[in-house]
Amino acid sequence: MRIHISLARQVLTLFDDAGSAVRTYSVSTALKGAGERRGSYQTPRGKHVVRAKIGNGLPENAVFAGRRATGEIYTPALGAAYPERDWILTRILWLSGCEPERNRLGDVDTMRRYIYIHGAPESAAMGDPGSHGCIRMRNTDIIELFDLTPPYTPVEITED
Repeated sequence: MRIHISLARQVLTLFDDAGSAVRTYSVSTALKGAGERRGSYQTPRGKHVVRAKIGNGLPENAVFAGRRATGEIYTPALGAAYPERDWILTRILWLSGCEPERNRLGDVDTMRRYIYIHGAPESAAMGDPGSHGCIRMRNTDIIELFDLTPPYTPVEITED
């Protein structure tokens, strides 16, 4: 398995080992575009791996803070009560860069920037940039991707 994320098309494609597309999902990447620097709020490009899978078995809309389930379940009322919160829901695939000086180590380290593929509220638009750097997905889609994706699955993020 391998994952390709197109920033231009706002699409995540899961490929099998033979190179055939298995699933395609609409996603939302960074509102501020592509970039690797810490504090940029941009989505990092290049080769990565799924370094950690977090949230197995939790209910859909489980809320995370600091990669830990808070015990909350997201609802529109909870969202309205905390409108500035960047909601990380359901599952997390935590990415680690593989290219030193591009997306690994120093000021460009994807893992230290806490870049994830994760679930988002149903109100979050997919197909358009809108995140703070992560790759947002519909909750049903992240559950499916999470179940299909083993740890250390290669992930490539490109501008095309």
